[in-house]
Amino acid sequence: MRSPGPEEEPPEEERRVAESQEGEGAEYDSGAQDASEGSSARSGSRRGGRKSKKGSFWRELPILIVTALVLTVLLQAFVARVYVIPSQSMEQTLHGCPGCSNDRILVDKISYLFGEPQPGDVVVFRGPDTWMQNEFDAPETTNPVAQFFQGVGSLLGFPTPNEKDFVKRVIATEGQTVACCDPQNRVTVNGQPLHEPYVYWEPGRGKTQQEFGPVTVPRNHLWVMGDNRNDSADSRVQGGGGVRGAVPVDNVIGKAQFIVLPPTRWQAIPEPDPQTIALGAPTWRTELPDGVGLAIALPGFWVGRQRLTVASHRGAQEYH
Repeated sequence: MRSPGPEEEPPEEERRVAESQEGEGAEYDSGAQDASEGSSARSGSRRGGRKSKKGSFWRELPILIVTALVLTVLLQAFVARVYVIPSQSMEQTLHGCPGCSNDRILVDKISYLFGEPQPGDVVVFRGPDTWMQNEFDAPETTNPVAQFFQGVGSLLGFPTPNEKDFVKRVIATEGQTVACCDPQNRVTVNGQPLHEPYVYWEPGRGKTQQEFGPVTVPRNHLWVMGDNRNDSADSRVQGGGGVRGAVPVDNVIGKAQFIVLPPTRWQAIPEPDPQTIALGAPTWRTELPDGVGLAIALPGFWVGRQRLTVASHRGAQEYH
């Protein structure tokens, strides 16, 4: 039997098997390379997407901040505003004293769009021209830069030193005659004594009220007094007293609804009508029912802050 020489070709069947194995190896190498390239592309896409999200957040952040500030200004101007109680004249309904945590109150501007202030309401108002003594005791700056920032702060809810704003309780309204005092040391309206459970007698100032009147409240005016009855510069003395101490209804900024700070003082502000028993005044009100104005004002007031909170959460998520 003759063995094949070195120049002879292998049998046809063996050649086909060898070619088939070489083809499978090439296809395997090609598939592995494609898979590797695909994995790299997907990884690069994820990295690019993450960078894109981060970049998008930082581009959007200034817009969100400006939007929040604009909303805050609009809400403060037309819906609600937070005020800091600067004096002791409304103790102990509202705290305001040196060395303590002064109350911050939410004042809604919605309620009186549908009615007028009523006896018992706690209101914030601009002091009339006749009111000289301001509850805020701070000099007015002449620096134009400081004046600019004070104006911005005022729009954002921080009263400037020269804002002559007050917070008092409505005691009588237009046409009513108010005086003090009857034999039991009570304020009277139209000759009838008022029931005032909110009156506070500060230690060391006695429990005898200052006498005044009788004064008939002018049209579209209010007679207002502090709950800390013997430590309040109000309608009894401002402007020299009498009709000059009455406050125009147009000067009322809004109705004090809620103590928002400090947290230990969170509560609605009590506003009992002192005339309900004395004059048989109706218990219904001509403005929005208690709480409705607050329900409208409070959610809107926090919209600007919520937008900033959402922005920060988005940033934290995209960083991780």
